[in-house]
Amino acid sequence: MFYKLAQKVMFQMDPERAHNFAISSLRTTGNSPLNCFYAQHLAPAPVEFMGLTFPNPVGLAAGMDKDGECIDAFHAMGFGHIEVGTVTPRPQPGNDKPRLFRIKPAKAIINRMGFNNLGVDNLVANLKAKKSNAMVGVNIGKNKDTPVEQGKDDYLICMDKVYAYADYIAVNISSPNTPGLRTMQYGELLDDLLESLKNKQTELAEKHGKYVPIALKIAPDLTEEEIEKIAESLLKHKFDGAIATNTTLTRDGVSGLANSNETGGLSGKPLNKLSTKVIKYLAQCLKGEIPILGVGGINSAEDALDKLDAGASMVQIYSGFIYQGPKLIKDIVDAYRSK
Repeated sequence: MFYKLAQKVMFQMDPERAHNFAISSLRTTGNSPLNCFYAQHLAPAPVEFMGLTFPNPVGLAAGMDKDGECIDAFHAMGFGHIEVGTVTPRPQPGNDKPRLFRIKPAKAIINRMGFNNLGVDNLVANLKAKKSNAMVGVNIGKNKDTPVEQGKDDYLICMDKVYAYADYIAVNISSPNTPGLRTMQYGELLDDLLESLKNKQTELAEKHGKYVPIALKIAPDLTEEEIEKIAESLLKHKFDGAIATNTTLTRDGVSGLANSNETGGLSGKPLNKLSTKVIKYLAQCLKGEIPILGVGGINSAEDALDKLDAGASMVQIYSGFIYQGPKLIKDIVDAYRSK
């Protein structure tokens, strides 16, 4: 009930202003008695993923809490993990506004945010400050003005700084909103990046005395041949996990609706089937050797179970969470426990 009232108010606001208001409110209330308005206790539904045990299979996808300001609040809602970021080495403002658009009839969102964040040092400070035992993944990227050919350096900088404070690290080379970024999903650029990250992981594991798994986040707009090549690279370099998928450049399911012509990545319900299709084929290519975290268009418990049936071990939600609220977390966890 509380979420529906809050949603009604925020849906009257500009989407980015509503997002900032929500983050500010959650940051303030996360460790206060006021978190009773959204906190929920969920029965344990543990999941093994990348060698870690998560309390339940539902995570918050990257992009909601870019700077790791509200980890404790999202943990109180019942998320099994929170993926913060995407973070870059240096702070950057992102793309010009407006850059976030609702497509309410389709339960969808288009964004062209462009990795707006306060930089990796700020994120590390917030990771150090969290009070809960929330499991946290850190999603890393490159600065917009870093040439793609030098992009791996940005990922290595971020990895070095967040390693000690992350439960896992997600490598984002699939956002459509940073020019040239998606080219890092192919060929020599991909192999060089994955090899460098695995070498850095070995170095940091020895330095910090703990092994932090790394996962690659891929786009939904890939051909089967491209998925095969990515899977080959993941297997070759012994990556710990894959995250499928990011937002899409297609407009299937929203054509003709208000805001559907805006540029950027489409998320939400229309992405669901495409994302699940990619997960299913990627799972076939990975042959059970590398686990998959499924994300994209989950708007119900049934959508989440479809992704698990397609080959994902866990799921994440973002747009569905905006439209459905914390109840969606409980619905999915309950359905998972009843499987």
